[in-house]
Amino acid sequence: MKSAEWHARIELHGQVAGAGFLVTPSTVLTCAHVVQDGDGPTVTFTELPGSPAVPARVVAHGGWSGSSTDLGDLAVLELDREMPIAPAALAPVDAALGTSPRKLVVYGFPAGFDEGTLAEYRVTAPQLIKREWLQLEAWHPGGQALAPGFSGAAVTLADTGEVVGMVTAAAGSRDVRNGRMMPTQVMARYWPGLESLVPTSDHASADRARLRGLVEKAARAGVDCDPARLYSAAADPFDPPPPEEGFASLWSAALFVLCELDGPGAARTVSRFADRLEALLHTPVVEPSAPDWSPILVELGHSGAGDGLVRVEVSAYSEGRRHPVDSGTVEQHRLHAYVRDRIEAAFRYLTPGADELVAFALPRDWLDWPVDLWESAPDDTTPLGCVYPLVVTDHARRKASTRHVLTRAWKRLDALPGARMHRVECGGPEEPGRLRMRMRRPDACLAGFGTAPAASRTRPHFDTSLTAPAPVIVWSRDGCDSGQEECAGADGCTGKAFLDALDACLSAVPPAELPRHILALREEADAEEDHWAHGIQLLWDDPRVFTDPHAVAAAHAGSPVSPVS
Repeated sequence: MKSAEWHARIELHGQVAGAGFLVTPSTVLTCAHVVQDGDGPTVTFTELPGSPAVPARVVAHGGWSGSSTDLGDLAVLELDREMPIAPAALAPVDAALGTSPRKLVVYGFPAGFDEGTLAEYRVTAPQLIKREWLQLEAWHPGGQALAPGFSGAAVTLADTGEVVGMVTAAAGSRDVRNGRMMPTQVMARYWPGLESLVPTSDHASADRARLRGLVEKAARAGVDCDPARLYSAAADPFDPPPPEEGFASLWSAALFVLCELDGPGAARTVSRFADRLEALLHTPVVEPSAPDWSPILVELGHSGAGDGLVRVEVSAYSEGRRHPVDSGTVEQHRLHAYVRDRIEAAFRYLTPGADELVAFALPRDWLDWPVDLWESAPDDTTPLGCVYPLVVTDHARRKASTRHVLTRAWKRLDALPGARMHRVECGGPEEPGRLRMRMRRPDACLAGFGTAPAASRTRPHFDTSLTAPAPVIVWSRDGCDSGQEECAGADGCTGKAFLDALDACLSAVPPAELPRHILALREEADAEEDHWAHGIQLLWDDPRVFTDPHAVAAAHAGSPVSPVS
């Protein structure tokens, strides 16, 4: 059976008392009559060979009074520790019913089968007995009869492995192969905690199975991501927001998608959630050690001598030392060639084999310049951003106070396994002040924008991210050009599609590795016409990579900045 590890055997005083099943990492459900004869039940997960019995205690019950015909034969056990296995998946209400009988499978522990055995059954009719039970009858006349040891066992759909109920009683005779089960909707009546675990009927079995499989795979692989952010990226505009406290795990986020969403858009959200999780699982594993960047810094600025002139200064950094390469004031139509030649000259200062990084320090109103698209050589039209890791920085952030704050932030980011992104949708629904607060949180890393900085509605948010300061900002020059509130998050919005793909791609990438990862994305986009990363711009600002500019100011004080002929 699928996900068989969650099947449980309940013991009292060292003897098998019945069965049960794990519904949360630390919660097992069984029958009240299974645990009535003693305190301190223990639970063994027989599909984990060699694992010891886990102590448990009864924390809730359905009010069962002791007779086989009494109602409320349900007990909730709390384990003394969480189990590292996937809990049982529940089926939608009435999934066991239909015009054609559905085969049901039960995993119990009758006498002589301490390791467990299977029985195949079906529901006799949709009629509830005393509003409490559905009658079960054997799928095959000569099949395994229900007997003591099956009580509390999960009744599962044979094709999906999802739970539809729990065995509460057998016929009492081995010659009569029927019994009773308490369906999940009745169980939830006695224990409301089950309600949030029962999916709605708006999701197809295949979609539910795919999502559960991906979550199990992510849990085993130790994928690190923010479940609330993953949900927000997948949700439709009219889906409910994630809980204010977030999700405790990927499991809880997946259950929220399966159990809280209904209506026509529910299936789309499940599919998008699964797609994004699958993208995370297929994100290439990066080396844990950060690269030892040896940057080439290209500083561009307004010359003050006219709109057609640009002030340029190029430096190379190697082993903590800054090496001036050249400086001058350049006519704008010659800027690309001038910078390209100086970058080539700067390589002779770098330590051989070091991780090169090309960084452009730009005025704030030039941060959207497509410097990554400049040709890399006179005889090579390959874009510069497809040859080297290339980033931009805000020239105004090179002052001492901002560098101090950024350095402290990067020391925190060194411990993060991935780049946590805060989304700024194209309509900018969040107040800039709240964005500033988010960017100052200890785990804040990356602000992602669905529009270019020039968009009027998101410009205040972009400026706030720069001054907060956010260590990393990513946007698309080809993103949504609407910038209108009513466009935010709508299907078909290019800005939302960019942020969705960006979040899925970068959430598992350490912040220090982002320039190299963006290089790979730019190479993919250059080879694929419809790639989502066309026009991607990375503002990446780790002051530890660059020598303090104030420490070298004197070295440049005597270097005249003169026009280049």
